[in-house]
Amino acid sequence: MPTRGAAYSAGVSSEVSAILLDAGGVLIFPQPDLLRPPLEALGVSPDIAAFERAHYRAMVVQDVATAPPAAGTWWREYLVGYLAACGVAEDQCRELAAEVAVATMGQAWTHVGTGAMAGLRSLAALGLPMGVVSNSDGSVQAELRRLGVCYAPDGRSAPDAAGIPVGVVVDSAVVGVAKPDPAIFGIALDALGVPASGTVLHVGDSLRYDVAGALAAGLEPVHLDPHGFCPAPDGHRHVRTLAELAQDL
Repeated sequence: MPTRGAAYSAGVSSEVSAILLDAGGVLIFPQPDLLRPPLEALGVSPDIAAFERAHYRAMVVQDVATAPPAAGTWWREYLVGYLAACGVAEDQCRELAAEVAVATMGQAWTHVGTGAMAGLRSLAALGLPMGVVSNSDGSVQAELRRLGVCYAPDGRSAPDAAGIPVGVVVDSAVVGVAKPDPAIFGIALDALGVPASGTVLHVGDSLRYDVAGALAAGLEPVHLDPHGFCPAPDGHRHVRTLAELAQDL
């Protein structure tokens, strides 16, 4: 685990014009109920905290890789690191990941993170323009609404009282551009009516996609890093929870 440096203790600027949030690893996670059976078959029984922690370990594997996964392989490659972090033996991870990837494709990201809703409510209470920017498969907006996490009012349906209203939910598969391409952030900010600048925060769990993308777009990256796993912690801000960010602001 890297030593936390000055980047971890630095406060977030009080001059914030908008907040953008990643979805996976910030609001929602892989569903433990889907992943538990194959793990238990190998004698591995993580609790909810261990499942969530495994996500952040898996993202570190992505962040330190020399290149991102090839097109169409992200979920399978992510699962290799995820299963290893859950306690699966290294020589079994790749084969199991391939099996689990096929069995769970398109239905896995349905676990609302511990503390995610409390943190999201605290951020919403600040009254700042807020949106979600996700590398996804075209389903993230509907899934966040179905899970009661958040929704972007469209004027055609009644507000979902179980979720937090946000200004926009941008899905890479829908708009045709993905993080770290700065264009995806521009789409979100255009919808919010906020210019791109260092006063816009983007909160995400990945160096490769979120931190690099936010910097390329001229935004202020905030790395959600609950366990201090960030492999290159200098030069950008970190928080352990969304509630901690809200308190800082």
